[in-house]
Amino acid sequence: MTDAAAAHWNDAYGQGADSRSWFQPEATESLRFVEVAGVTPADPVVDVGGGASTLVDGLLDRGFGDVTVLDLSDEGMAVARER
Repeated sequence: MTDAAAAHWNDAYGQGADSRSWFQPEATESLRFVEVAGVTPADPVVDVGGGASTLVDGLLDRGFGDVTVLDLSDEGMAVARER
């Protein structure tokens, strides 16, 4: 990814959750996909492009312990860390 792409996403996350049409307070569909795929709390999970997604919150709430979130946006990751 380029610095321009990172800058784009940093700007998008910097405008707040209400500015992003794809934001979900709870990642219901993604959590359902994890369940349907047979992934269990004993399995490691990597959320690529997770940014400020609440998927990590849902996984931790369900007992997952080995969860990694990757994103090129520092802003997106900061939002998730603060939460």
